[in-house]
This record gives sequence, C-alpha cells and structure tokens, in this order.
Amino acid sequence: MDPFKPHGFFLEQERSRSGRVVPSAVILLSNKECPWRCLMCDLWKNTLKETVPLGAIPRQIDYALTQLNTKPEQLKLYNSGSFFDPAAIPLADYPAIADRVSFADHIVVEAHPRLVGEAAVRLRDLLSGSLEVAIGLETVHPEILPRLNKKFELAHFAQAVDFLRSAGIVVRAFVLVKPPFMNEAEGLAWAVKSAEFAFACGVSVVGLIPTRPGNGAMDRLMETGEFTPPRLATLEQALTLALNLRQGRVFADTWDLEQFAACSVCLEKRRQRLHTINLTQQILPAIGCEVCGG
Repeated sequence: MDPFKPHGFFLEQERSRSGRVVPSAVILLSNKECPWRCLMCDLWKNTLKETVPLGAIPRQIDYALTQLNTKPEQLKLYNSGSFFDPAAIPLADYPAIADRVSFADHIVVEAHPRLVGEAAVRLRDLLSGSLEVAIGLETVHPEILPRLNKKFELAHFAQAVDFLRSAGIVVRAFVLVKPPFMNEAEGLAWAVKSAEFAFACGVSVVGLIPTRPGNGAMDRLMETGEFTPPRLATLEQALTLALNLRQGRVFADTWDLEQFAACSVCLEKRRQRLHTINLTQQILPAIGCEVCGG
C-alpha cells in the first residue's frame, strides 16, 4: 500500500436524512491495520504496518477527489478500521482533513464503539458540514457476538451511540446478515433483531451486510460447516423486514452480490430492485424468475 494514495475511491448515490437522493463519494483510506482482529473482517488486506506520516491522509483525500473530479454533497472517509484510532488517522491531521472536505454537507467516518469519545467531538467542531459515525454492531446474538472477536458488549455500543447523539452527531450501524454459527432462518431473524436494537439505541441508518468468506478464518469455518454465506433471498427478506420496523433508513449492501445468488438469470433484476429500495426506502414487489422460481 502507498501511504500517500487511497486504496480505493468511487461514487455512489444515497438517500439522505431529508429524503433526497444525494451524490456521495467513498474514499477508502490507506492506514495502519486495525488493532482488533474481528473474525469476519477482510479489511486487513488493504492496510499498512505503520502509522502513516503526518499529511499523508490529506494527500490521499486530495488524490481521490482529483481522480473523481467532483465535490459531492456527501463524503465517506472509510479507513479499514476506526477513524478515531490515532495510530490510523493522526489527530494532528484533523484540521487539514476538515479543510480538504469543507465542500461537503455531510461526512461519514467509521469507528469501533470503544474508540468513540472526544476525538469525535473534535472532528465535528472542525468540519463545515455535519458528521456521521458508522459503527459495526454486527449482531446482538448474545453468544455469537463474543465469538466474532469484536471485543465490545452491547452496552458499549449503546453508550457510544448515546455519546454521539448527545454531541449532535448522527450514527449508523452495520448489521451482518447471517454471521457464522447461524443457519439461514436464524441469520434472518437475528439481522432484524439487531436492526431493531440499533434503532432503539438511536441510530438513524442501518446497513445490512451479507457476511462474506474470503479472509481465511471464514473459509476455514466453511470447511467445518460452521458458516455458509447467506442466500440473496435472505438479504432481500432482511431488508423488507427491517424497513417494516419504520424506525429509520435501511440499506442493503449490494457489493459483489453475485456470490450470494443461486441464479444468474434474475441476478441483475434483483440487484436493481435492492438498489431502488435503497434509494426510495419503499418495498417493491419481489422479482419472479421462471428459471429459479425466486
């Protein structure tokens, strides 16, 4: 990895709090590996061994924005870990980062709940636009959450959300659809329960992430039968049921969706359906397929 270049960047659209669909840029920052070793995480593949030099993160943002050639309303700064980890994003770079993103109305960063604190308030005060913090809740299953090696309890998540909301900072939660050690029905049920818990804590957005193999540990669990990726239908049902809670926006992650689909004939229609639901927050009729019956 190059400490002066992000390892990825792209444009997308997202439904905002106001109900408008706004352009959004996502910048995947290169920085030191996260101190946690979450069971299902593969983000360590795109990290560095050492903390980046001062000024490197602002230069990464400059590079991405130059390549994208746009200054969208919303900007997500994701860094394969926690933005508030000083070993990943140096605190001394906060003013320069805020200056680089001053055009954006809304900034989204990621953080582990146990790293949420005064650094978030410091960043909020430097930004021209509003701040949102995304936290990986993953699951509220009392036995499986500890096995994911996230090293936090549900109380930590609730406290982090309460702290951020009291500081006027919006919160989104990431929820896994069918993490390891669950069957298909359990994966669906606990995804909805986890979204319900997140909304009860005060989050504004829930992102549903189908659990993926590919990081080594998950592949070994597949070999032992302790994990299988969720079916596309399970992600679709989870989105419908979570939206029916009517507690906030719910987005289904559609990246690399083909690995969850059993049928290539209806895949693109089902992908487009999820994308449209994400943008409209309106449940659409299911896609019928003569080949798979889905």
